[in-house]
Amino acid sequence: MIKCAAIQMASGPNVSSNILEAEKLIVEAVKIGAKLVALPENFAMMGDREIDKVKIKEVDGSGPIQKFLSTTAKKYGVWLIGGTIPIAGDNANKVRAACVIYNGQGEQVARYDKQHLFDVNVPGTDEVYRESDSIERGDHLLVLDSPFGKLGIAVCYDLRFPEYFRKMVAQGMEILVIPSAFTAKTGSAHWEVLLRARAIENLCYVIAPNQGGFHLNGRKTYGHSMIVDPWGVVLDCYKTGAGFVAADIDLEKLAKVRSAFPVLNHRRFNCD
Repeated sequence: MIKCAAIQMASGPNVSSNILEAEKLIVEAVKIGAKLVALPENFAMMGDREIDKVKIKEVDGSGPIQKFLSTTAKKYGVWLIGGTIPIAGDNANKVRAACVIYNGQGEQVARYDKQHLFDVNVPGTDEVYRESDSIERGDHLLVLDSPFGKLGIAVCYDLRFPEYFRKMVAQGMEILVIPSAFTAKTGSAHWEVLLRARAIENLCYVIAPNQGGFHLNGRKTYGHSMIVDPWGVVLDCYKTGAGFVAADIDLEKLAKVRSAFPVLNHRRFNCD
């Protein structure tokens, strides 16, 4: 078994302050034995406007946020899932919402760019989001080997597209990590239901770090970061504010569940 942790934050517009908060929470998770730590979406900055992230974009492999992630992973000997950070793409006026993964030696081992962009009017509110105004969507899914099992990486709005995770399972995914910044409105309605559904239908662990609280830009995020086991049981949940959840990932248990309840082998239709 391996202990994993999901960090919850209520990030603001100051990158330095957010990084200090992130490291403090990572240290707390490491103290209880976490070897895999995941940060939430936009952990380094929640700006006043969506376009603000373009001002702090970094080139892949270089920049203060990536240096922080690499240094922190190496310093504490943990695998670090770097939430999302703004990485330069093809369009100079946009960024990639990139989840960069580092091993315990501080080496970048993978990167996933968010594919499904949150362009919605939230029902029952005056909230409007147009991520495509400032973000270029990615074009590949990511499943990677780790000392803890096969990790599948997705981000926030990706959670609503179940076929995406079927493709990950076909590539061997055992643990889904999904850094997020769910709104308070959509989170209260759907967050736990969707996380547990993804765990149940794919018979996988789900590690879900979320933004959680009031932000200086007036936005409120739902929090309730959690870790869910392959049977849909919530192993730990942190409701609001800065903190973290932690739980043991047991791949032997996962294998037994998949063997005894072979739903993944009973599929009649496959996603193209």
